[in-house]
Amino acid sequence: MKYVFFDIECACVYKSVAKICAFGYVVTDETFRVLEREDILLNPKGKFHLTDRKGREGLVLPYVYEDFKKYPLFPAAYDRIKALLENKEHIVLGHATLNDVNYLNLETRRYKLPSLKFRYYDTQFFYMNVKKDFSRQLGLGAMAEELGVEFTPHRAVDDAYATMRVCEAILRQANADTVPAFAERYRIRAGQIAGYQITPLASQGLQTYLAERDEEREKRAKAHDEFYRYVNKHMHRRSKGGTLEGKVFCFSKEVEEEVPLSVHLVAAIFASGGKYTSHPAECNVYIARGQGGVRYQNAVNAGAAFVPLERLESALLQV
Repeated sequence: MKYVFFDIECACVYKSVAKICAFGYVVTDETFRVLEREDILLNPKGKFHLTDRKGREGLVLPYVYEDFKKYPLFPAAYDRIKALLENKEHIVLGHATLNDVNYLNLETRRYKLPSLKFRYYDTQFFYMNVKKDFSRQLGLGAMAEELGVEFTPHRAVDDAYATMRVCEAILRQANADTVPAFAERYRIRAGQIAGYQITPLASQGLQTYLAERDEEREKRAKAHDEFYRYVNKHMHRRSKGGTLEGKVFCFSKEVEEEVPLSVHLVAAIFASGGKYTSHPAECNVYIARGQGGVRYQNAVNAGAAFVPLERLESALLQV
């Protein structure tokens, strides 16, 4: 059994187009001894247009872009890439591998080549399962730095090599001898591509996380609805001429969802003649546990005074 770590760089990526310019790979044995490594450079048959999500200039590849015109097109490397990835003796891995698999899928469609068919693993997903944190996707650079791996980012073969070292470090920390042993321990199911259809990786850890996240979202949604049912029902029944007359309050989302506390607070506000708004730019008193966030900034920019939740509790509820 051998491991094949791969990484892809593209001249440009759009919704349905990914023009590959480099396919880097590293082949190792089960002990992570390097047997083969190469950067397969390709003519992307298109201009380099690398931008971030907002359309600004994004990453810069460590290549001379003009040189790519002399390299062959993707179809010339297709059989070689296919042999690497589809070999039954190879376990295929990458970092954020779903992206690279999608790039391959788009290029095979672009050149009307048969779909690739292979299973794959992902060091980013491995890391998430070890940390039991699926809320953020750590990039290869950040993960490599954390694990003490040095490399040149965005040179495909170097990214593949760094992915290999990251995988080795993850398995070592988890005290797992092989990738299959690690996958079995964390109940990770490999992703797959076949017939131009891509299936992402899955795991028991991810399934648990999604269930807990959905439960928490449902709980917050119910609290939100309960809070605004009270606000909408009692807004026009508030007292007139109280000590809070002219004050318009807005809570942070977190405070709104702290039912029944938020309901008790808004009831006290109404009893003292104050109003409540869901729009931070329309309030003159903003309540939260701490400063920061979009709602806080909108309120402050509109001239609202920030009052910590604890102070409001003390003043209105005599806590």
